[in-house]
Amino acid sequence: MEFASYGLEVYTTEVDDHGIDFIVKDKKGHFSQIQVKSLRGTGYVFVPKTKFDISNKNLYVVLLIFEPGKMPYVFLIPSEAWKVPNQVFVDRNYGKPGQKSTPEYGINISRKNYSILEIFHI
Repeated sequence: MEFASYGLEVYTTEVDDHGIDFIVKDKKGHFSQIQVKSLRGTGYVFVPKTKFDISNKNLYVVLLIFEPGKMPYVFLIPSEAWKVPNQVFVDRNYGKPGQKSTPEYGINISRKNYSILEIFHI
């Protein structure tokens, strides 16, 4: 609904097998792929590397942070944010023998590093 309120066309996917939750088309006809993640307060969310190509300039994460009694904070984060990992945008190369997790790009949210995320606030 947030994207539609800006006059953008929103297309939902019927099957979420590629990690894309919806597509947005702007007034110039450009398309963007959107992956949605949400979190209550602080913590960690991630997308598997197999479903999130950081070289795709049309790929974004929309992060919703919910806090009691407030409207959700909405962040629009381009995939390129992970090209230079930091304490918020992390690159985890799991997959070594004995590790159960698969490689992922994560968003680490804490009160301490919230200012790094703030530039992506909608």
